[in-house]
Order: sequence, then structure tokens, then C-alpha cells
Amino acid sequence: MKIAVIADPHFHDINNRQGVGVGDGVAVRTLADTAASTRVFNESYHTTRALLDDIVRRGISLVVVAGDLTDDGQQSTMAAATILFADYSRRFGLRFVATPGNHDLYAIHGRHQSKRFLNADGSHTLVSSDPAVEQGQSIERVISAEMYCGGYGQAIPAMAAFGFFRREADLHWESPFGSDDRLEARTFEIVSADGRTTRRMIDASFLVEPVEGLWLLSIDANVFEPRNGDLDPRLEKSYHDSTDAGWNSMLRNKGFVFDWMADVARRARAQGKQLIAFSHYPIIDPLNGTSVDEARLLNDTSFLRRTPNAEVSRAAAATGIKIHFSGHLHINDTAVFRAGDDVLVNVAVPSMVGFPPAYKIVDVERERLDIETVTISDVPGHDAAFALYRVEAAREGISAAVTDAANHADFLSRHLSDMVRHRYLPKEWPQDLAVLVPHLQLGDLDAFAGTARPLSVADAADRVSVGGRGQAEAAWAALPFFEMVVDWYRLRKGREIAHDFIAPERIAAYRLLAQRYALGSWPQGSLQDRLASFMRMMVDWLDSQPSRDFSIDLATGAVERKDHLGRTVRRQTGAA
Repeated sequence: MKIAVIADPHFHDINNRQGVGVGDGVAVRTLADTAASTRVFNESYHTTRALLDDIVRRGISLVVVAGDLTDDGQQSTMAAATILFADYSRRFGLRFVATPGNHDLYAIHGRHQSKRFLNADGSHTLVSSDPAVEQGQSIERVISAEMYCGGYGQAIPAMAAFGFFRREADLHWESPFGSDDRLEARTFEIVSADGRTTRRMIDASFLVEPVEGLWLLSIDANVFEPRNGDLDPRLEKSYHDSTDAGWNSMLRNKGFVFDWMADVARRARAQGKQLIAFSHYPIIDPLNGTSVDEARLLNDTSFLRRTPNAEVSRAAAATGIKIHFSGHLHINDTAVFRAGDDVLVNVAVPSMVGFPPAYKIVDVERERLDIETVTISDVPGHDAAFALYRVEAAREGISAAVTDAANHADFLSRHLSDMVRHRYLPKEWPQDLAVLVPHLQLGDLDAFAGTARPLSVADAADRVSVGGRGQAEAAWAALPFFEMVVDWYRLRKGREIAHDFIAPERIAAYRLLAQRYALGSWPQGSLQDRLASFMRMMVDWLDSQPSRDFSIDLATGAVERKDHLGRTVRRQTGAA
């Protein structure tokens, strides 16, 4: 049996301005907002169809959705997404089994959403569900209830067809609360950190057996913990957003889910069921041991905030669950956690709206899973918003270079470069390094590695400004450091897939530089020490666990890399 695992479609209907008719009626989000985001918006309309079409062509009928079906849970977007998926179910017999993501719902009462949409002249209109929102630089403000993101009571019934409620054809269905699938029977109490505020929340986890012998365990890892103080439960600010919490908050607030997972795993073994678990969030550190270096180089990043700690992974592995698929981070990664006899593998699934655009195909066998990663580069209609982007860029005086992309994958690769320039460098990197990056070449980095004296960022800037640039003779010496930083992020997000987007000679140059820095020793905090952390992470991602095509031995946790002919080329068992 083969199943497809997709994550983070973030579907947005470009033909519907959230239920209101404004401008020319085309719901295209602005290029400026797209460039500043970790995902693209308008392109999801065609990429979701291309993704489902590819699954249909391969004859796969069972599809797992690891969260974030929608753009931001807007009511009209939720309706459009579920209608689209229902159409593929009707026409091609696809069965979808999902878990809720942090973009699909918010707590019990939901929250407001506001989005900027392009007009034909390149200006934008603000559409919001919040009557109090400021118009900002938009030429018009439109208030629409269709923009509101619902809570559990709205979103889960809207996604009812995705396994959240029992279907007559299911061989088995249950939740952590038993066999009653009514939402009112699936609630628990969650308490604020100071113990003074208690809210009743819904947990949407479920176990379903859609076909004989296969158990799919959908774990709702969203946690909306009340903030301290007697706050209005209807307001967004009254809760800690689940976006950065994930599994770290699960262990503290949803211990009953861990107990249920252990019981499900025990029964699966006893009954000979093949058990596959999934949630929206990674359950093992997806940075593969590079967290220390990332903290040293960049301090507090969104990746670090969203990284599950070892205690969480240990508790999850102790349940007996062997394999878990996740989304949320829009990355391609395989991580293995081992503690004594307990072993757990987390397969992080990319998104079609972030680099790299890909999904997973899982061939289910008795004691083994064969996993193939499919990259979708060509998407019919990928450039549907490009003409409006160019009009906006001309009006606002910004770059529209992304619209020169040859295909969807190229567009996302270019979008990542824009993200590095407009988001990651200014928001995640220390200011001194962020300012320095655009002024350096790889030859400069080579020269710094050969300097025994520890340098500060100011020292490096002075050397470059007075003509003390590194004079390495290699052809790669003139490559801007900025380009290396972009490739660093490509590898961070894509692992093996990123090799398809980085020239081999660049990879060879990066390895040489990394070797140079590995041989040196400088005081912590010096420029060379910080660059050495950067290099170590890059090499780790170049040589990371297999993340494209591989097999997992569910008894031992061994991960076997496959070549293009399906032959095993490397075997790894992971580490504690």
C-alpha cells in the first residue's frame, strides 16, 4: 500500500476576496507581503492542484495532510479548500486524513485576520474581519466576516471529511476520550502558568483504520494555553499562540495524549496493525544537533523556539510510537531519536509554498517503510500573479526579479533569496553580522580563516574597506558571501533536495572553507569563531540523515539511504 503525506498546503483562493467584491475581484496578495513571509500566498491556488494531480497520476488514493490546510483559517478560505479537496475525493476517490495546524484554527473562539490584496493599478485594499483595524497604507479598508479564523467549534466540523469524525466505512475510529466523536465529548481543562485561569479546550486527535491493517494516528499538537490573568476568553491575546509551543507545550498541558499514544502503540503491536503517527509539529529536533551552533551564531531564532527538547522526544519515544510525520517548518528532514531500546523517527515534510516544493510517498510494508520524496517543479499557472506583481513593483519601486522564474521551484528558490535579504538577515541575524554579509566575498572568508589573530566584525569591515580583501586565486573567491548565506538556508530547509539547486562547484568551495575553519581555533565570540559555527552547520546539512529516498526499519529505527535505482547506499541508526 502506498500513501501520500503532504504538509502545509496553505490554500488561498485567488478568485475570492474573502467573500466581498472589491476592485477587479481578483484576490492576489501583495508582492511586498509575499517577500517578507516564510511562504508564498497566491501560488498555493495552482500548486495545491498540481500536488493533488501528481498524487492521482501515481494511483495513490490515501492522503495524509500534516496540518495547515488553509492560508490562515479564514472562513471563505476554509470553505474553498474543503470544496477543492471534496472535488478530488468525488472525481478520483482520494481519501484525506488530516491533523489541524496552527493556521487552521485558533483556540475556542477564533481570531481576526487582515490581508492586503492588490488592485489593478498596483495599489492594495485591506480586507479584515476586525472593525478596529487601521487602514494603514491601503487605499481602502473592507470589513468582512468571511475573513475571520474560526476556533475548534467552527474549523473541525468544516474539515469533518478529513477523519475528525467517524465514517461508516472506517474499520476503527477512536479519540483519546473514547469512541464518542462529538466535539463536546472531546474536551479537557487547560490551566494558565499561575494556576489561576482554567479554560475548557477541545483536543481533535483521533485514530482511524481506513483500510485493513493500517492505523493512522492523527495527533492534535496545538496547545492554546491561557495567559496569566483573568482575560476575556474570546480574545486572541488571552492565549499563548501554539505556533512556537508545539510539542514542548504538549508534555506540560496534554499528558493524557502521551498516555493514549502509548496505549494505541501497545494495541497496534498486539493486533498486528501498521501504525503511522503524524501531527503538525516536529517531535524531534529537526536541526539535527546544530542547535548549539545556531544559538551561538544567531541567538534566538524561530527554528530554535520551535525545536522540541530532548525530554519531549524521550517521552514520545517511550510511548512505543516508531514513526511520526510532521509539517509546520516547511523543511525536508529525517531525524532519529534513540534512548535505550526506545527509538523514534520523525520525517519532516516540506510544503509546496516554501522551498523546496515537495511531498512524501510512503510504501507501507510489514516492518519497513519505503519513503520517496517527490519534488514538483513545474506547476501550470505558477505565474498567475506575476503580471500584478510587476505592476506593484513599478508603483512601489521594489524588485520583481522573482517573476523571472522559469518554474515554480525556481520561483521559490528566488523567493528564499528575497527572504534572506528582507527577513532573515534583518530579523534573525545579529545586526553587526547582518550589515557585514553583503560586503564580503568567499575570498575574504578564506583570508579570515588563515588569520590567527581573532577578529571582530569591525576589524573585518575595516580590512575590506581599505582594500585588504582576500586574494585567493580560486574561481570561487569572488562569490559574494550573501550567495553562500542563501545556499546555507537552502540546505537548512531542503537538505538533499537543495543539492539540485546549488552548483557542484559551489558545494566543493563550501566544503573547502569549512575544512579551513575546522582546523582553526579562536576565542568564542570572535568573527572566526562565529563563522566556524556557520560552516559546521552547513557541513552537517550537506551530510545529514537521508531525507530524499530512504527506508525505515520500524523494529530497529535504522534508516537506509536509497540511490536512484532504489539500492541501499548508506545505513544509519541515529543517536540518543
